[in-house]
Amino acid sequence: MKTYVYQIAVIVWKDTLLEVRTREVVISMIVFALLSVVTFNFAFDATPSMANMVASGILWVTLVFGAILGLTRVFALEVSSGGIDGTLLSPISRDAFFFGKVISTLIFMVFVEAILLPVMVVFFDLYFQLIPLILVSILALFGLALVGSLFSAMAINTKAREVMLPVLYLPVIIPVLLSAVECTEIILAGGGLADITKWLSMMLVFDATYMVAAPFCFSAIASE
Repeated sequence: MKTYVYQIAVIVWKDTLLEVRTREVVISMIVFALLSVVTFNFAFDATPSMANMVASGILWVTLVFGAILGLTRVFALEVSSGGIDGTLLSPISRDAFFFGKVISTLIFMVFVEAILLPVMVVFFDLYFQLIPLILVSILALFGLALVGSLFSAMAINTKAREVMLPVLYLPVIIPVLLSAVECTEIILAGGGLADITKWLSMMLVFDATYMVAAPFCFSAIASE
């Protein structure tokens, strides 16, 4: 078990260190997310009563499309440098390799949301309980990172991976995306954890399902 956790930690550390040096993934995600929020702010010109209704959708749509920009690069550097072949031929577990990629993607997405959320608070004058929103964000972003990492691996060897990834990714994440939007809307309206139990349960089922299915599918993809 210690070896498995260590292998995951090595992948996460390598991806994080590479991103700190190159800034290829997070910067593009942040720029896209901020531009999207500014555009939505002027497009909707939301009144205070309307802000809570539109802000949740804007937040998660922006995060999802920003994540797609980053997901196209999850395995791109590994493939272009030939590092993925060495990694798959090494003694590291393929499940550990996959979960390392998932966690590093999750870290990038959390970082982007941490920057995006204060901007939305200023633009839309939002008030909310932070703890429920953190819980919703972790569950939702983990599900998005799980599915995104899997489909990024599937699309990486296709000629049109920038097109294939959204086509594969967006229909599958609808349950977790809808749950996140509904939870966030309730929280922004003043609700607490008791009011979002149903949607949290849906996200938990989604995450648990793909925690089992995604590594198995990734192993099959890596074998080919």
